[in-house]
Formats: sequence, structure tokens, C-alpha cells
Amino acid sequence: MTPAEIRTHLRYSGWASRRLFDAAKKLSPDDLTRNVGISHESILGTLSHIHFADRIWYARVVDPSEPVIRQADLPTLDLEWPAIQQKWEAWAENVQAADLGRMVASKSPDGIAYEIAAEKAVLHLVNHDSLHRGQVMGMIRQLGIAPPATDLMMYYRLSASGAAV
Repeated sequence: MTPAEIRTHLRYSGWASRRLFDAAKKLSPDDLTRNVGISHESILGTLSHIHFADRIWYARVVDPSEPVIRQADLPTLDLEWPAIQQKWEAWAENVQAADLGRMVASKSPDGIAYEIAAEKAVLHLVNHDSLHRGQVMGMIRQLGIAPPATDLMMYYRLSASGAAV
């Protein structure tokens, strides 16, 4: 991936997460926390997991001193999620091709240590976030509510039209 592609994908992921989070904030506390048996149990649990991933991968790729928040309530997400998204975008603004090939130490969920190129870690993050946003969209649909469009093509179309994204 090129630095420009990394920037585009990180901007897209932040845009999509913000749109979905804004929709989730309009839900009742019961709807947010209802265990529906998907992935991280509830809408709030899954949004919290996406935020956790944004933070842990930032700590791995960019700044190991970044605090990792495993579980977050709605007010914490409202405050902390935009902050980590802005940090990702700021990093991407200055990233160079050589930075993207740098190997990043990581650990699998089952504790196996490995290294991966920074560009692959970022692409994984964007893909991971999209997967879980899709789950949240499905949970919102189960409530009879139409979730916002968050697909990559919509982002491309809005970006090309000059709309604020």
C-alpha cells in the first residue's frame, strides 16, 4: 500500500465509525446493551471492541505509550474514540513508504508473538473495524431502525463530490 492509500483507508474507517457511533447514541440504553449473541454481545460491546482495536493497533504501530481501553461505556467512547481516530489520521498525514514496511511486534489473541509490516497491520485494522461495524449495523436493523450507510463506495462517492466526510 502507498501512504496515500493508507490515509484514505484510515480516513474512511474513522468516517464510518463516527457515522455508526452517532446512530448508536440515539438508541435507548436497553437497546445498546441487549445481549443479542453476536460477537461482543451487544451494540455497545461491539462498538467498544472496535474502539479497543483502534487503540491497541495504534499502540503497536505508532506509540507504545498509548493507553489501551478494553471496555468503554458510551460517554467514554464519545470522548476517547474521536481522539484516537484523530491520532491515526495525524500519523497517516506524515507516514512515508519506508514507515509502512517497518515490522511491528504483535501478539495473537491466544498469546503467540509475531511481527507484521505496519501497512498490513493498518489494513487489518480497517478490515477488522468494517467487519464489526457490519455486525452493529445488523443489530441496529434488528431493532427496526435503518443504520447509516458506511460502506467504502459511499465514502468514495461523498469524497469525490466534495461532501464533508
